[in-house]
Amino acid sequence: MMLQTLRKAGGSLVMTVPKAFIDQNGLGDGSQVELHLLGKKMTVEAPTRPRYKLADLMAEMPEGLPRVTGWDEMPSVGLESG
Repeated sequence: MMLQTLRKAGGSLVMTVPKAFIDQNGLGDGSQVELHLLGKKMTVEAPTRPRYKLADLMAEMPEGLPRVTGWDEMPSVGLESG
């Protein structure tokens, strides 16, 4: 359990997010989180980001669009290989 103190900021009350939660979930300034409210209970969830593979994205391309010759045979160079 972690106790937080609410602070006034304009017309709202705010609390800080622990660094461990930020690091564990790869969050940063501008990240969005989901708040789940149930009575007196509130939980914060960092939504999982979808992982894309280049081959899957290429398979979804509509037919008839111009394509670069050899594109499909190029090796993965970034996070799309995971």
